[in-house]
Amino acid sequence: MEVIKSKKTLQNFIERQKEMGKKIGFAPTMGALHAGHISLYEKAKKENDLIVSSIFVNPTQFNNQQDLAKYPRNIEQDLEILKKSGLVDAVYIPEVSDIYPEQAKSNNYDFGGLENEMEGKSRPGHFDGVGTVVEELFRQVKPDNAYFGEKDFQQLAIIRKMVEMRNLPVKIIGVPTYRAENGLALSSRNQRLSENRREASKVIFETLTKVKTWFKEDPYPSIKNKVSAIFDDQENMQLEYFLIADEKTLNEPEFFYKDRNYRAFIVVIVDGVRLIDNLPM
Repeated sequence: MEVIKSKKTLQNFIERQKEMGKKIGFAPTMGALHAGHISLYEKAKKENDLIVSSIFVNPTQFNNQQDLAKYPRNIEQDLEILKKSGLVDAVYIPEVSDIYPEQAKSNNYDFGGLENEMEGKSRPGHFDGVGTVVEELFRQVKPDNAYFGEKDFQQLAIIRKMVEMRNLPVKIIGVPTYRAENGLALSSRNQRLSENRREASKVIFETLTKVKTWFKEDPYPSIKNKVSAIFDDQENMQLEYFLIADEKTLNEPEFFYKDRNYRAFIVVIVDGVRLIDNLPM
């Protein structure tokens, strides 16, 4: 596995691979790698000749500088995980100046309203940061296919929209959420929870599973009340929001139509750690 630490080295590497006609699969990360990330590379390995990873903690997508400072960083451990997987051919670890040559500042995007729903309501500018770093990485890595987990479904929708807007020659592929045995969606944030609290947090996925059943038979206000009641009974857990939205627009509709796809979204604060999850209905 090649470890590439500068934009210039990456450009030379990618140019050689393209000359050989290699199809490139890519999944960018912010490190703190776990089995959910590896599932992206497993999917990519089946569909490409060359697999590229990247590790870059993007400063422009953090609204809170304390969150940026707290974000887990362990490059050596991440590299060991990638090597052991045997799936990744090259990993790009750029400096901030490789992504932002002048200053770490986001581009301004109009994602057609996708950026104003759910996470966008409490994290203004966050998706501008996401769009900026992913667009720049795409221009540098030049992948044929790029892979993102469905756990961050809004991010996936934003990236698809950005690729469409910028007319970038890359196919975006969503990969189902990778879960622990108890159903909890794997996340780098889970490392901040004790083993007991990770086990207690399985209630999040259990709730979404119940919602999928209720969605077929109960009115929406009743579903919301049931979800609220579940988390009212949990110790040191606060329901930040729950909603069901149209997968295409991410709008929370007044009426559900049979010919559209809907997804339930939930955010729960567990011992101060913010956990997100979703499930198609």
